[in-house]
Amino acid sequence: MDENKNMQLFMGLCTSLVSQAWMQLGKIKNPMTDEINVDLDGASLTIDMLVMLKDKTKGNISDDESKILDQSISELKMNYVMSKEKNDKPEESSEEKAEEETKEENEKEK
Repeated sequence: MDENKNMQLFMGLCTSLVSQAWMQLGKIKNPMTDEINVDLDGASLTIDMLVMLKDKTKGNISDDESKILDQSISELKMNYVMSKEKNDKPEESSEEKAEEETKEENEKEK
């Protein structure tokens, strides 16, 4: 196989994994379902696969390919951390919010 075709296949694989990770982070719609779904565990695994590909291909890909892969991994990791932090914050239930609003209204009336 010629070098150019290998480069195209490699970048196609990376692009596919990057798109999959963005979908798993809930940042883009799944084109098959036209829905946004969040799967942080899946996103973490996909990011790990990209890191593994980067490590396994070190010295065998061009500087441009390496830069693109590094940039994609960095952006995905940052978004993963932000999504994880957002997901880990305990949300107030709607009941708790309603109780809080009722208390505030009662205090205003006094």
